[in-house]
Amino acid sequence: MIEIVDETGSTNADLSARLAKGDDLPEGYWLVANRQTAGRGRQGRSWQGGEGNFIGSTIVHLRDDDPPPATLSFVAALSVFATIAPLVTAQNRLHLKWPNDVFLNGGKVAGILLERVGNAVVVGIGVNLATAPDLPDRPTAPLHQAGAKIERDAFAASLTETLRQRLDNWRWREQGMNMGLSATLSGFLWNSIHQAGARTSVNIGAGEVVTGAFAGLDETNGALWLLLDDGTERIIHAGDVILET
Repeated sequence: MIEIVDETGSTNADLSARLAKGDDLPEGYWLVANRQTAGRGRQGRSWQGGEGNFIGSTIVHLRDDDPPPATLSFVAALSVFATIAPLVTAQNRLHLKWPNDVFLNGGKVAGILLERVGNAVVVGIGVNLATAPDLPDRPTAPLHQAGAKIERDAFAASLTETLRQRLDNWRWREQGMNMGLSATLSGFLWNSIHQAGARTSVNIGAGEVVTGAFAGLDETNGALWLLLDDGTERIIHAGDVILET
Protein backbone atom coordinates (compact mmCIF):
# COMPACT_ATOMS: atom_id res chain seq x y z
CA MET A 1 0.00 0.00 0.00
CA ILE A 2 2.65 2.50 -1.09
CA GLU A 3 1.59 5.31 -3.41
CA ILE A 4 4.53 7.18 -4.98
CA VAL A 5 4.26 10.72 -6.33
CA ASP A 6 6.98 12.64 -8.14
CA GLU A 7 6.73 15.86 -6.11
CA THR A 8 4.53 17.38 -3.43
CA GLY A 9 4.64 20.10 -0.84
CA SER A 10 4.24 17.79 2.16
CA THR A 11 3.20 14.15 2.34
CA ASN A 12 1.87 14.79 5.85
CA ALA A 13 -0.25 17.70 4.65
CA ASP A 14 -1.56 15.64 1.73
CA LEU A 15 -2.69 12.74 3.90
CA SER A 16 -4.10 15.05 6.58
CA ALA A 17 -6.19 16.84 3.96
CA ARG A 18 -7.47 13.60 2.51
CA LEU A 19 -8.46 12.29 5.94
CA ALA A 20 -10.14 15.60 6.81
CA LYS A 21 -12.35 15.42 3.73
CA GLY A 22 -13.38 11.86 4.56
CA ASP A 23 -11.19 9.70 2.30
CA ASP A 24 -11.25 6.09 3.49
CA LEU A 25 -7.52 5.47 3.80
CA PRO A 26 -6.60 2.24 5.61
CA GLU A 27 -3.95 1.87 8.26
CA GLY A 28 -0.70 0.90 6.59
CA TYR A 29 -1.30 3.12 3.56
CA TRP A 30 1.82 5.14 2.66
CA LEU A 31 2.29 8.21 0.50
CA VAL A 32 5.92 8.50 -0.64
CA ALA A 33 7.33 11.41 -2.65
CA ASN A 34 10.43 11.64 -4.81
CA ARG A 35 10.76 15.30 -3.78
CA GLN A 36 9.14 17.41 -1.08
CA THR A 37 9.14 21.21 -1.22
CA ALA A 38 7.27 22.31 1.92
CA GLY A 39 8.08 19.66 4.50
CA ARG A 40 7.83 20.42 8.18
CA GLY A 41 9.49 19.13 11.31
CA ARG A 42 8.69 19.58 14.99
CA GLN A 43 7.96 23.10 16.22
CA GLY A 44 7.36 24.31 12.66
CA ARG A 45 10.90 23.69 11.39
CA SER A 46 11.43 23.18 7.69
CA TRP A 47 12.42 19.67 6.54
CA GLN A 48 12.84 19.35 2.79
CA GLY A 49 13.62 16.16 0.94
CA GLY A 50 15.59 15.65 -2.24
CA GLU A 51 15.89 12.99 -4.88
CA GLY A 52 17.15 9.68 -3.53
CA ASN A 53 15.99 10.28 0.05
CA PHE A 54 13.03 8.65 1.74
CA ILE A 55 10.10 11.03 2.21
CA GLY A 56 6.85 9.42 3.29
CA SER A 57 3.81 9.49 5.54
CA THR A 58 1.46 6.84 6.79
CA ILE A 59 -1.73 6.57 8.84
CA VAL A 60 -2.42 4.97 12.21
CA HIS A 61 -6.09 4.60 13.11
CA LEU A 62 -6.40 4.86 16.87
CA ARG A 63 -8.19 2.16 18.83
CA ASP A 64 -9.89 2.53 22.20
CA ASP A 65 -7.26 0.48 24.02
CA ASP A 66 -4.19 1.95 22.28
CA PRO A 67 -1.45 3.64 24.33
CA PRO A 68 -1.36 7.47 24.23
CA PRO A 69 -1.08 8.66 20.60
CA ALA A 70 1.97 10.81 21.37
CA THR A 71 3.97 7.65 22.12
CA LEU A 72 3.79 6.75 18.44
CA SER A 73 6.85 9.00 18.14
CA PHE A 74 8.87 6.29 19.89
CA VAL A 75 7.42 3.63 17.57
CA ALA A 76 8.44 5.66 14.52
CA ALA A 77 11.93 6.40 15.85
CA LEU A 78 12.58 2.75 16.72
CA SER A 79 11.34 1.69 13.28
CA VAL A 80 13.75 4.06 11.54
CA PHE A 81 16.59 2.98 13.83
CA ALA A 82 15.92 -0.73 13.20
CA THR A 83 15.79 -0.15 9.43
CA ILE A 84 19.06 1.80 9.36
CA ALA A 85 21.07 -0.29 11.83
CA PRO A 86 21.81 -3.25 9.49
CA LEU A 87 23.00 -0.82 6.79
CA VAL A 88 25.87 0.75 8.74
CA THR A 89 29.00 -0.76 10.23
CA ALA A 90 29.82 -0.91 13.93
CA GLN A 91 32.31 1.93 13.49
CA ASN A 92 29.40 4.31 12.92
CA ARG A 93 27.53 5.78 15.87
CA LEU A 94 23.77 5.36 15.52
CA HIS A 95 21.57 6.43 18.40
CA LEU A 96 18.18 7.81 19.41
CA LYS A 97 17.45 11.05 21.26
CA TRP A 98 14.19 11.88 23.03
CA PRO A 99 11.52 12.18 21.81
CA ASN A 100 12.07 10.82 18.27
CA ASP A 101 15.41 11.96 16.84
CA VAL A 102 17.70 9.53 15.02
CA PHE A 103 21.39 10.53 14.88
CA LEU A 104 24.24 9.08 12.84
CA ASN A 105 27.80 10.08 13.77
CA GLY A 106 26.51 13.18 15.54
CA GLY A 107 24.26 14.36 12.71
CA LYS A 108 20.50 14.09 12.40
CA VAL A 109 19.74 11.42 9.82
CA ALA A 110 15.94 11.36 10.04
CA GLY A 111 13.02 13.66 10.79
CA ILE A 112 9.72 12.49 12.27
CA LEU A 113 6.46 14.43 12.62
CA LEU A 114 3.14 13.25 14.09
CA GLU A 115 -0.11 15.07 13.38
CA ARG A 116 -3.56 14.17 14.73
CA VAL A 117 -6.54 14.19 12.36
CA GLY A 118 -9.71 13.13 14.13
CA ASN A 119 -9.24 9.58 15.35
CA ALA A 120 -6.13 9.02 13.25
CA VAL A 121 -2.48 10.01 13.43
CA VAL A 122 -0.46 10.87 10.34
CA VAL A 123 3.15 9.78 10.84
CA GLY A 124 5.63 11.56 8.60
CA ILE A 125 9.18 10.26 8.22
CA GLY A 126 12.08 11.69 6.25
CA VAL A 127 15.40 9.82 6.06
CA ASN A 128 18.61 11.19 4.55
CA LEU A 129 19.64 8.31 2.33
CA ALA A 130 21.61 10.23 -0.29
CA THR A 131 21.73 13.87 0.84
CA ALA A 132 21.08 15.81 4.03
CA PRO A 133 19.29 19.17 4.32
CA ASP A 134 21.08 22.13 5.84
CA LEU A 135 19.49 22.96 9.20
CA PRO A 136 20.41 26.19 11.00
CA ASP A 137 20.38 24.74 14.51
CA ARG A 138 21.85 21.24 14.23
CA PRO A 139 24.20 19.09 12.12
CA THR A 140 22.73 16.58 9.70
CA ALA A 141 24.09 13.43 8.10
CA PRO A 142 23.25 11.26 5.06
CA LEU A 143 23.46 7.50 5.19
CA HIS A 144 25.76 7.27 2.19
CA GLN A 145 28.56 8.96 4.17
CA ALA A 146 28.48 5.96 6.50
CA GLY A 147 28.97 3.60 3.59
CA ALA A 148 25.32 2.54 3.44
CA LYS A 149 24.12 1.74 -0.05
CA ILE A 150 20.38 1.23 -0.43
CA GLU A 151 17.87 2.42 -2.99
CA ARG A 152 14.88 4.43 -1.83
CA ASP A 153 12.30 1.83 -2.84
CA ALA A 154 14.14 -0.97 -1.01
CA PHE A 155 14.41 1.22 2.07
CA ALA A 156 10.70 2.04 1.85
CA ALA A 157 9.75 -1.64 1.71
CA SER A 158 11.89 -2.41 4.75
CA LEU A 159 10.71 0.59 6.79
CA THR A 160 7.03 0.03 6.13
CA GLU A 161 7.23 -3.60 7.26
CA THR A 162 9.28 -2.68 10.33
CA LEU A 163 6.78 -0.01 11.35
CA ARG A 164 3.92 -2.47 10.94
CA GLN A 165 5.64 -4.89 13.31
CA ARG A 166 6.49 -2.14 15.80
CA LEU A 167 2.86 -1.01 15.82
CA ASP A 168 1.77 -4.55 16.67
CA ASN A 169 4.29 -4.59 19.52
CA TRP A 170 3.10 -1.18 20.76
CA ARG A 171 -0.46 -2.53 20.96
CA TRP A 172 0.50 -5.75 22.72
CA ARG A 173 -1.77 -6.43 25.68
CA GLU A 174 -1.64 -9.21 28.25
CA GLN A 175 -4.24 -9.89 30.94
CA GLY A 176 -5.90 -6.57 30.17
CA MET A 177 -2.69 -4.58 30.57
CA ASN A 178 -0.81 -2.79 27.84
CA MET A 179 2.63 -4.33 27.85
CA GLY A 180 3.65 -2.98 24.46
CA LEU A 181 4.26 0.60 25.54
CA SER A 182 6.65 -0.51 28.26
CA ALA A 183 8.57 -2.65 25.76
CA THR A 184 8.62 0.24 23.27
CA LEU A 185 10.00 2.72 25.80
CA SER A 186 12.60 0.20 27.00
CA GLY A 187 13.73 -0.39 23.43
CA PHE A 188 13.99 3.33 22.82
CA LEU A 189 16.11 3.90 25.93
CA TRP A 190 18.34 0.93 25.17
CA ASN A 191 19.30 2.48 21.83
CA SER A 192 19.40 6.09 23.03
CA ILE A 193 22.07 8.47 24.29
CA HIS A 194 20.24 8.82 27.60
CA GLN A 195 21.74 7.33 30.74
CA ALA A 196 20.39 7.49 34.27
CA GLY A 197 21.90 10.40 36.19
CA ALA A 198 23.49 12.00 33.11
CA ARG A 199 23.46 15.81 33.03
CA THR A 200 20.71 16.75 30.56
CA SER A 201 19.45 20.08 29.23
CA VAL A 202 16.13 20.49 27.41
CA ASN A 203 14.98 23.53 25.44
CA ILE A 204 11.25 23.66 26.18
CA GLY A 205 10.59 26.74 24.06
CA ALA A 206 10.36 30.52 24.48
CA GLY A 207 14.06 30.57 25.34
CA GLU A 208 13.64 28.44 28.47
CA VAL A 209 16.17 25.66 29.08
CA VAL A 210 15.73 23.16 31.91
CA THR A 211 18.80 21.29 33.19
CA GLY A 212 19.03 18.35 35.55
CA ALA A 213 19.92 14.69 35.88
CA PHE A 214 18.16 12.30 33.50
CA ALA A 215 15.73 10.25 35.59
CA GLY A 216 14.00 8.15 32.93
CA LEU A 217 10.78 8.23 30.92
CA ASP A 218 7.27 8.20 32.32
CA GLU A 219 5.94 4.68 31.80
CA THR A 220 2.44 5.91 30.90
CA ASN A 221 3.20 8.54 28.27
CA GLY A 222 6.95 8.69 27.57
CA ALA A 223 7.46 12.12 29.13
CA LEU A 224 11.04 12.88 30.13
CA TRP A 225 11.88 13.11 33.85
CA LEU A 226 14.63 15.35 35.16
CA LEU A 227 15.94 15.56 38.72
CA LEU A 228 16.75 19.22 39.24
CA ASP A 229 19.61 20.55 41.35
CA ASP A 230 17.22 21.59 44.12
CA GLY A 231 16.04 17.99 44.49
CA THR A 232 12.69 18.45 42.77
CA GLU A 233 11.56 16.51 39.72
CA ARG A 234 10.45 18.07 36.45
CA ILE A 235 8.27 16.27 33.91
CA ILE A 236 8.80 17.45 30.33
CA HIS A 237 6.26 16.50 27.68
CA ALA A 238 7.76 18.42 24.75
CA GLY A 239 11.13 19.97 24.00
CA ASP A 240 14.52 19.46 22.42
CA VAL A 241 17.32 17.73 24.31
CA ILE A 242 20.50 19.73 23.79
CA LEU A 243 23.47 17.62 22.80
CA GLU A 244 26.87 18.56 24.23
CA THR A 245 29.34 19.64 21.54
